[in-house]
Amino acid sequence: MHQQPAIAVAELDLAAPEGPVLAFRPAPGAPDPTPGDVYALVRVDGRPAATVLGRYEEGEDPAEVLAPLAAKRLLESATFQTDAERLAAAEGRKPPLSTTPASVIVATRERPASLARALDSLLAQDHPDHELIVVDNAPRTSATHDLVTERYAGRVRYVREDRPGLATAHNAGVAAARGEVLAFTDDDVIADPGWLSALAAPFAADPGLGCVTGLILPARLTTPAQILLESHGGFAKGFAPRLYDPARPPADEPLFPFTAGSFGSGANMAFRASALRRAGGFDPATGTGTPARGGDDLYAFVAVLAAGHRLRYTPDALVWHHHRETWQDLRNQAYGYGAGLTAYLTATLVRRPALLPALLARVPRGLAYARTMTAERGTSEGGVPGEHGTHHHPWPASLSRLERRGMLYGPVGYLRARLARGGAR
Repeated sequence: MHQQPAIAVAELDLAAPEGPVLAFRPAPGAPDPTPGDVYALVRVDGRPAATVLGRYEEGEDPAEVLAPLAAKRLLESATFQTDAERLAAAEGRKPPLSTTPASVIVATRERPASLARALDSLLAQDHPDHELIVVDNAPRTSATHDLVTERYAGRVRYVREDRPGLATAHNAGVAAARGEVLAFTDDDVIADPGWLSALAAPFAADPGLGCVTGLILPARLTTPAQILLESHGGFAKGFAPRLYDPARPPADEPLFPFTAGSFGSGANMAFRASALRRAGGFDPATGTGTPARGGDDLYAFVAVLAAGHRLRYTPDALVWHHHRETWQDLRNQAYGYGAGLTAYLTATLVRRPALLPALLARVPRGLAYARTMTAERGTSEGGVPGEHGTHHHPWPASLSRLERRGMLYGPVGYLRARLARGGAR
């Protein structure tokens, strides 16, 4: 893998799409930008609105270099928003602060340093009524227990779950949680101060809402593996709010609801507690830490939609994710993505066989979609790392092969996980 210079990660605050600049600063936890390439989140009146990639030289003001690029991107992206959304963005309207009791659940395993960074950001949330729960999954040492019970005593609840698997850990958090909204994130994120409020607010506005997902941006783009992952699309789902309603399937997603990866990711999701519990929670034979390798979040999205609830994506709910740093990490991630995709589909059919006809009807298009998403791509000019809905990002053939191998393995991994738990019939 060739060496690629690091890209600085920053935030650019604008008063309006065409300026003026209110602030320019490094992303949370990132070092101060230095001359070279800069990837910036553009905020308009405080709200996430776009990302830009620019380059500034010694002696230049990075804010002055990036602001025109931001204005151009914001004008382009406005064509994808409704008139009401454009008006709300222009006026800077924010949803009222939610007072619905919420629980934040973080599953972790032997990563106390990154967990502490995440907890510090979660304890700084502006939501007025929430609890924070750490689920220590299959611990080998007492490091997580000691961190939570000593450094965060009285502020963070500690739950131990000895059975390995992310879905099992999440279910343990669900069982312990008291909130009406259950928010989930990972131990390798830094949450924006308004993250939980932005996730919780839509539930109060829409009684039929079962799930809300949010925006995930890279905290650092230091290594070639981090840059490649983000250039491939990362975890970002764009800056336009979106509602997924099973009663009105989206015309632009013919595979709905089986393209669950387009709804969001497990590092930034929340559920109405009653809806998630009625849907049966997370399938314990999915997720990192099981032979299935992943798919726990995707399974939960489809389970809630299949129960008739709506799902909303809101870019106002922002977390900064620390991508894995090495090439081997990226290889493991590519394989895990493929395995998790088909593992969650297998889990959905095993636990909800009534969905089989709908899935079979979508198989031809689904295969074509999978080939497109896992295809090798060369580098092209003009792409913004993490830009949602584009296909110009680079993706090496070796990673494409790993994704496809993972997809072939996923059903086997899921069935192995069920056998390991004694759940197969």
